[in-house]
Amino acid sequence: MWDDLWVDARLVTMQGEGLGIIEPGALATAGGRIAWVGPMADLPATPVRRRHDAGGGFVLPGFVDGHTHLVFAGDRVGEFERQLAGTTRRQLAAEGGGILATVRATREASEDLLVALAAPRLARLMAEGVTTLEIKSGYALEREGELRMLRAARRLGREHGVRVVTSFLGAHALPPEFAGRSADYIDHLIAEVLPAVLAEGLADICDGAIEGLTIERADMLRLYASAQAAGLPVRGHTDQYADVGGAGALAAIGALSADHLEHASEESVAAMARSGTVAMLLPGSNLFLNETRRPPIELFRRHGVRMALASNCNPGSSPVLSPLLVLALGCSLFRMTVTEALRGLTVEGARALGLAGTAGELRVGLPADFVLWEVSEPAALCYWLGAAPERQVVRGGRVIPSP
Repeated sequence: MWDDLWVDARLVTMQGEGLGIIEPGALATAGGRIAWVGPMADLPATPVRRRHDAGGGFVLPGFVDGHTHLVFAGDRVGEFERQLAGTTRRQLAAEGGGILATVRATREASEDLLVALAAPRLARLMAEGVTTLEIKSGYALEREGELRMLRAARRLGREHGVRVVTSFLGAHALPPEFAGRSADYIDHLIAEVLPAVLAEGLADICDGAIEGLTIERADMLRLYASAQAAGLPVRGHTDQYADVGGAGALAAIGALSADHLEHASEESVAAMARSGTVAMLLPGSNLFLNETRRPPIELFRRHGVRMALASNCNPGSSPVLSPLLVLALGCSLFRMTVTEALRGLTVEGARALGLAGTAGELRVGLPADFVLWEVSEPAALCYWLGAAPERQVVRGGRVIPSP
């Protein structure tokens, strides 16, 4: 017996290389998973507890937000105002602002406070259809604080019934006590912090930064090697401000994704295609920082690199809590097609997290995470700038009441 059955739906399955639309279609759930999906004409006569009429609405997989910094304390609203008045990010950093301001606030916050601060942010993402997301550490930059951040991320997943993938981002930047000592800091992460993270099972991925800024590439690669030796896949922030060859370096070690990529070269893009490394595109920060350079979308297309989209929610460069806005910016700012954007926030976002085949699709056996959107066509989700059409969110087979 099935638990629930949705009929007269237009199913956007994301199977194949397009949207994989089935219409009219039906979708059944049992035990929190998808039990049947297909054309109405093929619907078997199976008993069902509850029947729902989708009314011709579009059913998409739940959004996969594959790059967030959701757990942090404090904010940078004051810095935002100062930047509007002409203060540069370099000046703010020299005064102890920027990421170090968030580090100070986060180090002082308890695990309970970090969870309480992040919960409303998570609720906003979930209200617009996010059912899987990644959450990074990286705003403590010392052992106990990084562990607190990752514990908080795990708790958010458990307490809110959402699938959370955690990334250890201890090499987000150099903390003040290691200023100018990249090698020493990476030694510390390898010897002290990463083992503690692994001992508690707190991380699913090791993240880092190859940007030619405070952490040297060779040092970052040493941390990645240690993480991979311990069984953690890797990914990285790179080529956002200049072409430092980071995307190519990540591809060479089989990284799940290379993120940002505004300045990635064709050589790096070709390497990503060979390795299967996903291009994780973050239009929120590109817009917020008023960047004039966009990621090389045409190169990704030409070489067959898969493209994911994410919010990059963080206090300094992407205070974004709307996946619908991310879709709109992916199309209007980066000139992605509707199909590319929708796949980027579902099936390709899952691929960037190492979840290919287990999230971001409507497929029998997968968790029953999907959204019924009352729109005339899927493109409407990319057309409205952050609007939220009437919808029904289903997570783990359970219909979630509208907020």
